[in-house]
Amino acid sequence: MSSSLPSEHRALVLVSRESGFQVRTFPTPQPGPGSAVVRIAAAGILPYHRETYNGKRPMPFPTPLVGGFGAIGHIAAVGTDATVLKAGQLVYVDCVIRSRDDPACVFLSAIYEGSSDGSKKLMRDTWRDGTFAEYAKVPLENCIPLDEPSLCDIQGYSLQDLAYMAFLLVPYGGLRDIKLEPGETIIVCPATGFYGSLGVQVAIAMGARVIALGRNEEKLARLKEDIRSRTPGANIETVKTTGDEEKDVTALQAYGSVDAVLDITPSDAAMSTHTRSAIKALRLGGRVSLMGSTKNIAVPEILVNNLTLKGKMMYEREAILQFVKMLERGLFPQGEHFAETKVFQLDDWKEGFDEGAEHNGIGKCVVFAP
Repeated sequence: MSSSLPSEHRALVLVSRESGFQVRTFPTPQPGPGSAVVRIAAAGILPYHRETYNGKRPMPFPTPLVGGFGAIGHIAAVGTDATVLKAGQLVYVDCVIRSRDDPACVFLSAIYEGSSDGSKKLMRDTWRDGTFAEYAKVPLENCIPLDEPSLCDIQGYSLQDLAYMAFLLVPYGGLRDIKLEPGETIIVCPATGFYGSLGVQVAIAMGARVIALGRNEEKLARLKEDIRSRTPGANIETVKTTGDEEKDVTALQAYGSVDAVLDITPSDAAMSTHTRSAIKALRLGGRVSLMGSTKNIAVPEILVNNLTLKGKMMYEREAILQFVKMLERGLFPQGEHFAETKVFQLDDWKEGFDEGAEHNGIGKCVVFAP
Protein backbone atom coordinates (compact mmCIF):
# COMPACT_ATOMS: atom_id res chain seq x y z
CA MET A 1 0.00 0.00 0.00
CA SER A 2 1.06 3.59 -0.64
CA SER A 3 1.36 5.86 2.38
CA SER A 4 0.63 8.89 0.17
CA LEU A 5 -2.91 7.72 -0.53
CA PRO A 6 -5.83 8.36 1.80
CA SER A 7 -7.54 5.30 3.21
CA GLU A 8 -10.88 6.26 1.65
CA HIS A 9 -12.19 8.26 -1.28
CA ARG A 10 -15.52 9.29 -2.79
CA ALA A 11 -16.85 8.00 -6.10
CA LEU A 12 -20.01 8.27 -8.20
CA VAL A 13 -21.23 4.70 -8.52
CA LEU A 14 -24.03 3.34 -10.70
CA VAL A 15 -25.50 0.66 -8.46
CA SER A 16 -27.90 -0.41 -11.21
CA ARG A 17 -29.68 1.24 -14.13
CA GLU A 18 -32.90 1.10 -12.16
CA SER A 19 -31.61 2.67 -8.93
CA GLY A 20 -29.29 5.18 -10.60
CA PHE A 21 -26.16 6.84 -9.23
CA GLN A 22 -25.07 7.34 -5.65
CA VAL A 23 -22.01 9.09 -4.23
CA ARG A 24 -20.36 6.59 -1.91
CA THR A 25 -17.15 6.25 0.09
CA PHE A 26 -14.84 3.36 -0.83
CA PRO A 27 -11.38 2.18 0.16
CA THR A 28 -8.89 4.05 -2.02
CA PRO A 29 -7.46 1.75 -4.72
CA GLN A 30 -3.82 0.75 -4.38
CA PRO A 31 -1.38 0.48 -7.30
CA GLY A 32 -0.08 -2.89 -8.42
CA PRO A 33 2.12 -4.05 -11.28
CA GLY A 34 1.01 -2.45 -14.54
CA SER A 35 -1.14 0.20 -12.91
CA ALA A 36 -1.19 3.70 -11.50
CA VAL A 37 -3.54 5.51 -9.14
CA VAL A 38 -4.48 8.99 -10.34
CA ARG A 39 -5.94 11.85 -8.32
CA ILE A 40 -8.66 13.03 -10.70
CA ALA A 41 -8.87 16.77 -11.36
CA ALA A 42 -11.48 16.72 -14.12
CA ALA A 43 -13.42 13.90 -15.82
CA GLY A 44 -15.27 14.61 -19.06
CA ILE A 45 -19.06 14.25 -19.31
CA LEU A 46 -20.32 13.10 -22.71
CA PRO A 47 -23.50 14.47 -24.32
CA TYR A 48 -24.95 10.96 -24.17
CA HIS A 49 -23.74 9.96 -20.70
CA ARG A 50 -27.17 10.54 -19.16
CA GLU A 51 -28.94 8.30 -21.66
CA THR A 52 -26.18 5.69 -21.52
CA TYR A 53 -26.51 5.27 -17.77
CA ASN A 54 -30.30 5.53 -17.48
CA GLY A 55 -30.83 2.88 -20.16
CA LYS A 56 -32.43 5.08 -22.82
CA ARG A 57 -29.33 4.59 -24.96
CA PRO A 58 -28.46 1.04 -23.94
CA MET A 59 -24.80 0.10 -23.89
CA PRO A 60 -23.63 -3.21 -22.43
CA PHE A 61 -21.57 -2.91 -19.26
CA PRO A 62 -21.56 -4.57 -15.83
CA THR A 63 -22.98 -2.98 -12.71
CA PRO A 64 -22.26 -1.74 -10.17
CA LEU A 65 -19.55 0.48 -11.62
CA VAL A 66 -18.05 3.93 -11.15
CA GLY A 67 -18.94 6.03 -14.18
CA GLY A 68 -16.45 7.90 -16.29
CA PHE A 69 -14.67 8.83 -19.51
CA GLY A 70 -11.34 10.44 -20.33
CA ALA A 71 -9.91 12.54 -17.51
CA ILE A 72 -7.11 14.83 -16.36
CA GLY A 73 -5.29 14.24 -13.09
CA HIS A 74 -2.02 13.86 -11.23
CA ILE A 75 -0.26 10.59 -10.54
CA ALA A 76 -0.76 9.73 -6.88
CA ALA A 77 1.06 6.38 -6.83
CA VAL A 78 2.44 3.84 -9.29
CA GLY A 79 3.18 0.14 -9.34
CA THR A 80 6.70 -1.20 -8.93
CA ASP A 81 7.17 -1.67 -12.68
CA ALA A 82 6.61 2.00 -13.61
CA THR A 83 9.77 3.51 -15.11
CA VAL A 84 8.67 6.95 -16.34
CA LEU A 85 5.52 7.96 -14.47
CA LYS A 86 6.16 9.68 -11.14
CA ALA A 87 3.99 10.89 -8.29
CA GLY A 88 2.76 14.43 -8.90
CA GLN A 89 2.99 14.20 -12.70
CA LEU A 90 0.08 15.58 -14.74
CA VAL A 91 -1.46 12.99 -17.06
CA TYR A 92 -4.34 12.43 -19.41
CA VAL A 93 -6.23 9.28 -18.41
CA ASP A 94 -7.55 7.55 -21.52
CA CYS A 95 -10.75 5.49 -21.53
CA VAL A 96 -9.78 3.03 -24.30
CA ILE A 97 -8.51 -0.12 -22.59
CA ARG A 98 -6.95 -3.00 -24.52
CA SER A 99 -5.94 -6.46 -23.45
CA ARG A 100 -2.17 -6.74 -23.17
CA ASP A 101 -2.09 -10.26 -24.61
CA ASP A 102 -4.76 -9.64 -27.27
CA PRO A 103 -5.14 -6.02 -28.51
CA ALA A 104 -8.30 -7.04 -30.37
CA CYS A 105 -10.00 -7.21 -26.96
CA VAL A 106 -10.89 -3.56 -26.41
CA PHE A 107 -13.51 -1.73 -24.40
CA LEU A 108 -14.36 1.81 -23.29
CA SER A 109 -13.96 2.27 -19.57
CA ALA A 110 -17.28 2.65 -17.73
CA ILE A 111 -19.22 2.98 -21.01
CA TYR A 112 -19.01 -0.10 -23.24
CA GLU A 113 -17.73 -3.58 -22.43
CA GLY A 114 -16.77 -4.43 -26.01
CA SER A 115 -17.92 -7.33 -28.13
CA SER A 116 -15.48 -10.13 -27.26
CA ASP A 117 -15.41 -12.51 -24.33
CA GLY A 118 -11.95 -11.20 -23.49
CA SER A 119 -12.99 -7.54 -23.36
CA LYS A 120 -16.02 -8.36 -21.23
CA LYS A 121 -13.88 -10.36 -18.81
CA LEU A 122 -11.27 -7.59 -18.62
CA MET A 123 -13.85 -4.95 -17.83
CA ARG A 124 -15.79 -7.07 -15.37
CA ASP A 125 -12.86 -8.46 -13.42
CA THR A 126 -10.05 -5.91 -13.62
CA TRP A 127 -10.82 -2.43 -15.00
CA ARG A 128 -14.51 -1.99 -14.25
CA ASP A 129 -14.50 1.47 -12.66
CA GLY A 130 -14.12 4.80 -14.42
CA THR A 131 -12.94 8.29 -13.49
CA PHE A 132 -15.98 9.83 -11.75
CA ALA A 133 -14.10 9.52 -8.48
CA GLU A 134 -11.49 11.27 -6.39
CA TYR A 135 -8.99 8.53 -7.22
CA ALA A 136 -8.92 6.03 -10.09
CA LYS A 137 -6.76 2.98 -10.67
CA VAL A 138 -5.87 2.69 -14.36
CA PRO A 139 -3.41 0.83 -16.60
CA LEU A 140 0.01 2.46 -16.84
CA GLU A 141 -0.28 2.69 -20.62
CA ASN A 142 -3.51 4.70 -20.26
CA CYS A 143 -1.67 7.49 -18.41
CA ILE A 144 -0.33 9.96 -21.00
CA PRO A 145 2.18 12.47 -19.57
CA LEU A 146 1.37 16.16 -20.09
CA ASP A 147 3.74 19.13 -19.88
CA GLU A 148 1.95 21.03 -17.13
CA PRO A 149 4.15 24.18 -17.19
CA SER A 150 3.76 24.54 -20.95
CA LEU A 151 0.03 23.83 -21.08
CA CYS A 152 -1.11 25.60 -17.92
CA ASP A 153 1.45 28.32 -17.21
CA ILE A 154 2.38 29.36 -20.75
CA GLN A 155 -0.66 28.52 -22.88
CA GLY A 156 -3.18 29.25 -20.14
CA TYR A 157 -5.20 26.04 -20.04
CA SER A 158 -6.89 25.09 -16.79
CA LEU A 159 -6.90 21.45 -15.71
CA GLN A 160 -10.65 21.38 -16.32
CA ASP A 161 -10.25 22.80 -19.85
CA LEU A 162 -7.69 20.13 -20.72
CA ALA A 163 -10.41 17.48 -20.33
CA TYR A 164 -11.77 18.80 -23.65
CA MET A 165 -9.04 16.80 -25.37
CA ALA A 166 -10.94 13.61 -24.51
CA PHE A 167 -13.62 14.65 -27.01
CA LEU A 168 -11.24 15.94 -29.70
CA LEU A 169 -9.29 12.68 -29.68
CA VAL A 170 -12.18 10.70 -31.17
CA PRO A 171 -12.26 12.38 -34.62
CA TYR A 172 -8.47 12.78 -34.50
CA GLY A 173 -8.23 8.98 -34.48
CA GLY A 174 -9.98 8.81 -37.84
CA LEU A 175 -8.10 11.74 -39.37
CA ARG A 176 -4.73 10.32 -38.34
CA ASP A 177 -5.73 6.87 -39.58
CA ILE A 178 -6.16 8.15 -43.15
CA LYS A 179 -3.00 10.25 -42.81
CA LEU A 180 -4.53 13.65 -43.36
CA GLU A 181 -1.78 16.06 -44.42
CA PRO A 182 -1.44 19.85 -44.06
CA GLY A 183 -2.83 21.60 -47.12
CA GLU A 184 -5.18 18.79 -48.10
CA THR A 185 -8.92 19.24 -48.52
CA ILE A 186 -11.25 17.07 -46.47
CA ILE A 187 -15.03 16.77 -46.35
CA VAL A 188 -16.45 16.28 -42.86
CA CYS A 189 -19.96 14.86 -42.82
CA PRO A 190 -22.22 15.53 -41.13
CA ALA A 191 -20.30 18.48 -39.76
CA THR A 192 -22.78 20.00 -37.32
CA GLY A 193 -23.16 17.11 -34.88
CA PHE A 194 -21.06 16.60 -31.74
CA TYR A 195 -18.14 14.59 -33.10
CA GLY A 196 -18.51 15.99 -36.62
CA SER A 197 -18.03 19.57 -35.47
CA LEU A 198 -15.02 18.52 -33.39
CA GLY A 199 -13.67 16.76 -36.48
CA VAL A 200 -13.80 20.10 -38.29
CA GLN A 201 -11.81 21.77 -35.50
CA VAL A 202 -9.18 19.03 -35.40
CA ALA A 203 -8.75 18.96 -39.18
CA ILE A 204 -8.20 22.73 -39.15
CA ALA A 205 -5.57 22.31 -36.42
CA MET A 206 -3.87 19.70 -38.60
CA GLY A 207 -3.54 22.28 -41.37
CA ALA A 208 -6.25 21.03 -43.72
CA ARG A 209 -8.91 22.88 -45.65
CA VAL A 210 -12.33 21.66 -44.53
CA ILE A 211 -15.57 21.43 -46.47
CA ALA A 212 -18.25 21.11 -43.80
CA LEU A 213 -21.23 19.19 -45.16
CA GLY A 214 -24.61 19.31 -43.41
CA ARG A 215 -28.33 19.75 -43.92
CA ASN A 216 -28.92 22.79 -41.67
CA GLU A 217 -27.69 26.00 -43.27
CA GLU A 218 -27.99 28.00 -40.04
CA LYS A 219 -25.91 25.49 -38.07
CA LEU A 220 -23.31 25.41 -40.84
CA ALA A 221 -23.02 29.20 -40.71
CA ARG A 222 -22.59 29.14 -36.92
CA LEU A 223 -19.98 26.40 -37.25
CA LYS A 224 -17.98 28.43 -39.73
CA GLU A 225 -18.20 31.55 -37.59
CA ASP A 226 -17.21 29.64 -34.45
CA ILE A 227 -14.19 28.04 -36.12
CA ARG A 228 -12.93 31.35 -37.51
CA SER A 229 -13.45 33.16 -34.20
CA ARG A 230 -11.20 30.60 -32.48
CA THR A 231 -8.77 30.12 -35.35
CA PRO A 232 -8.56 33.33 -37.44
CA GLY A 233 -7.79 32.53 -41.05
CA ALA A 234 -9.08 28.97 -40.82
CA ASN A 235 -9.74 27.54 -44.27
CA ILE A 236 -13.32 26.31 -44.02
CA GLU A 237 -16.16 26.15 -46.52
CA THR A 238 -19.70 24.86 -46.08
CA VAL A 239 -22.06 22.91 -48.33
CA LYS A 240 -25.72 22.29 -47.54
CA THR A 241 -27.01 18.87 -48.49
CA THR A 242 -30.16 18.81 -50.60
CA GLY A 243 -30.87 15.08 -50.77
CA ASP A 244 -30.09 15.23 -54.49
CA GLU A 245 -26.90 13.17 -54.65
CA GLU A 246 -25.49 14.50 -57.89
CA LYS A 247 -26.36 18.11 -57.10
CA ASP A 248 -24.46 17.80 -53.81
CA VAL A 249 -21.48 16.21 -55.59
CA THR A 250 -21.33 19.19 -57.96
CA ALA A 251 -21.46 21.61 -55.02
CA LEU A 252 -18.59 19.81 -53.29
CA GLN A 253 -16.44 19.58 -56.40
CA ALA A 254 -16.85 23.32 -56.96
CA TYR A 255 -14.12 23.76 -54.34
CA GLY A 256 -11.61 21.81 -56.39
CA SER A 257 -9.81 18.55 -55.76
CA VAL A 258 -10.95 16.73 -52.59
CA ASP A 259 -8.44 14.44 -50.91
CA ALA A 260 -10.33 12.82 -48.05
CA VAL A 261 -13.59 12.32 -46.19
CA LEU A 262 -14.30 11.95 -42.47
CA ASP A 263 -17.70 10.32 -42.11
CA ILE A 264 -19.06 10.34 -38.58
CA THR A 265 -22.75 9.72 -39.31
CA PRO A 266 -25.05 9.15 -36.31
CA SER A 267 -27.29 6.09 -36.32
CA ASP A 268 -30.46 8.12 -36.94
CA ALA A 269 -29.02 9.34 -40.26
CA ALA A 270 -27.58 5.99 -41.39
CA MET A 271 -29.35 6.05 -44.77
CA SER A 272 -28.64 9.70 -45.59
CA THR A 273 -27.18 10.41 -49.03
CA HIS A 274 -24.42 12.69 -47.70
CA THR A 275 -21.85 9.88 -47.43
CA ARG A 276 -22.37 8.80 -51.03
CA SER A 277 -22.10 12.37 -52.26
CA ALA A 278 -18.87 12.92 -50.32
CA ILE A 279 -17.33 9.71 -51.67
CA LYS A 280 -18.30 10.61 -55.24
CA ALA A 281 -16.61 14.00 -54.86
CA LEU A 282 -13.19 12.48 -54.08
CA ARG A 283 -10.22 12.65 -56.41
CA LEU A 284 -8.49 9.60 -57.81
CA GLY A 285 -6.84 7.80 -54.89
CA GLY A 286 -8.83 9.62 -52.21
CA ARG A 287 -9.34 8.26 -48.69
CA VAL A 288 -12.35 7.84 -46.43
CA SER A 289 -12.44 7.36 -42.66
CA LEU A 290 -15.67 5.69 -41.56
CA MET A 291 -16.26 6.40 -37.87
CA GLY A 292 -20.04 6.54 -37.77
CA SER A 293 -23.10 4.44 -38.58
CA THR A 294 -23.56 5.08 -42.30
CA LYS A 295 -25.14 2.26 -44.28
CA ASN A 296 -25.09 4.08 -47.59
CA ILE A 297 -21.67 3.90 -49.23
CA ALA A 298 -22.04 1.63 -52.27
CA VAL A 299 -21.00 3.73 -55.29
CA PRO A 300 -19.02 2.70 -58.40
CA GLU A 301 -16.53 5.52 -57.79
CA ILE A 302 -14.92 3.47 -55.00
CA LEU A 303 -13.65 1.04 -57.64
CA VAL A 304 -13.17 3.44 -60.53
CA ASN A 305 -11.25 6.06 -58.53
CA ASN A 306 -9.12 3.62 -56.49
CA LEU A 307 -10.54 4.95 -53.22
CA THR A 308 -9.44 3.70 -49.80
CA LEU A 309 -12.12 3.21 -47.15
CA LYS A 310 -11.01 2.55 -43.56
CA GLY A 311 -13.22 1.88 -40.58
CA LYS A 312 -12.00 3.33 -37.29
CA MET A 313 -13.13 2.90 -33.71
CA MET A 314 -11.56 5.50 -31.44
CA TYR A 315 -7.72 5.55 -31.72
CA GLU A 316 -4.48 3.93 -30.53
CA ARG A 317 -2.07 5.16 -27.87
CA GLU A 318 0.33 6.47 -30.53
CA ALA A 319 -2.41 8.82 -31.74
CA ILE A 320 -2.82 10.26 -28.24
CA LEU A 321 0.91 10.90 -27.99
CA GLN A 322 0.89 12.74 -31.32
CA PHE A 323 -2.22 14.72 -30.36
CA VAL A 324 -0.52 15.82 -27.13
CA LYS A 325 2.45 17.07 -29.17
CA MET A 326 0.06 19.19 -31.26
CA LEU A 327 -1.54 20.57 -28.11
CA GLU A 328 1.77 21.32 -26.41
CA ARG A 329 3.12 23.03 -29.55
CA GLY A 330 0.20 25.46 -29.61
CA LEU A 331 -1.68 24.20 -32.68
CA PHE A 332 -5.05 24.53 -30.94
CA PRO A 333 -6.68 27.73 -29.65
CA GLN A 334 -5.05 28.73 -26.38
CA GLY A 335 -6.34 29.88 -23.02
CA GLU A 336 -10.03 30.75 -22.86
CA HIS A 337 -10.41 30.22 -26.62
CA PHE A 338 -9.82 26.46 -26.20
CA ALA A 339 -12.87 25.53 -24.16
CA GLU A 340 -15.74 27.02 -22.19
CA THR A 341 -15.84 24.46 -19.41
CA LYS A 342 -18.66 23.97 -16.92
CA VAL A 343 -17.62 22.21 -13.73
CA PHE A 344 -19.75 20.09 -11.40
CA GLN A 345 -19.08 18.27 -8.16
CA LEU A 346 -19.93 14.58 -7.81
CA ASP A 347 -22.89 15.40 -5.55
CA ASP A 348 -24.37 17.46 -8.39
CA TRP A 349 -24.28 14.56 -10.83
CA LYS A 350 -27.83 15.03 -12.11
CA GLU A 351 -27.14 18.63 -13.09
CA GLY A 352 -23.80 17.59 -14.59
CA PHE A 353 -25.35 14.99 -16.86
CA ASP A 354 -28.14 17.37 -17.90
CA GLU A 355 -25.62 20.11 -18.74
CA GLY A 356 -23.47 17.62 -20.64
CA ALA A 357 -26.43 16.85 -22.90
CA GLU A 358 -26.84 20.54 -23.75
CA HIS A 359 -23.41 22.19 -23.55
CA ASN A 360 -21.38 20.40 -26.20
CA GLY A 361 -19.68 20.98 -29.53
CA ILE A 362 -16.75 23.18 -30.53
CA GLY A 363 -15.13 24.71 -27.46
CA LYS A 364 -17.75 23.38 -25.05
CA CYS A 365 -16.89 21.03 -22.24
CA VAL A 366 -18.59 19.72 -19.10
CA VAL A 367 -16.67 17.91 -16.37
CA PHE A 368 -16.88 16.50 -12.90
CA ALA A 369 -14.18 17.85 -10.60
CA PRO A 370 -14.04 15.30 -7.76
